[in-house]
Amino acid sequence: MSYQLAAALQAALYQHLLADPALEALIGDALYDAIPPATPPGTYVLIGPEEARDASDKTGHGAEHRLTISVVSNATGFLAAKEVAARICDLLDAPALALSRGRLVGLWFERAEARRLAGDSIRRIDLRFRARLEDQ
Repeated sequence: MSYQLAAALQAALYQHLLADPALEALIGDALYDAIPPATPPGTYVLIGPEEARDASDKTGHGAEHRLTISVVSNATGFLAAKEVAARICDLLDAPALALSRGRLVGLWFERAEARRLAGDSIRRIDLRFRARLEDQ
């Protein structure tokens, strides 16, 4: 197995996050897979970098994906970014994602890193998750 399920995972995550009214109340529709040309003000979410490793076994093909979802905010302090990060973690705690190919076996939180960027004007929280996928 290689990278065949990456697009299906990203699309399912995007749809799952976008469909949540509580997350929408925090960020509107500011959910991206690349920083927009005109960086939006306020708080937004990026579905970002990913690593994939083969996780096939005798029962079939599979892969483990380690992905980063980032919360970026120009709000004063970390509170706004932390509220968004907490909601994302709630949404990705045992999600029922419908992938266009394959299936999600499990999705686990690994770690988070909060830091200041651009002097002290931007806050960024990188949430790292591990997903185990099987091809059907």
